[in-house]
Amino acid sequence: MSKPKLDIVRLEAAASRMRALAHPMRIAIIDMLTDSPKMSVTEIYERLGIEQAAASHHLNILKNKGILVSKRDGKKIYYSLKNNTLMQIVECLDRCDRE
Repeated sequence: MSKPKLDIVRLEAAASRMRALAHPMRIAIIDMLTDSPKMSVTEIYERLGIEQAAASHHLNILKNKGILVSKRDGKKIYYSLKNNTLMQIVECLDRCDRE
């Protein structure tokens, strides 16, 4: 049985998403959105204890990489996870650290 051919485009996209995760604040955002499926920018930066501009920067990176989706409701923008798959990777890495 032969090995399947690697899809370089898919691998590059996956690596790009992993690089977006490689920051403690972005992991914290993903973790918060796992517990609270929809949060406003204000809720996120207040809970993290960071400036609004810093939170927006991290949220934009995660959104541009297809990890988060946003929805405007009046003056507020709410963010949520596109899917929970990446959170499973974060949880796996956390388990590896404990062993």
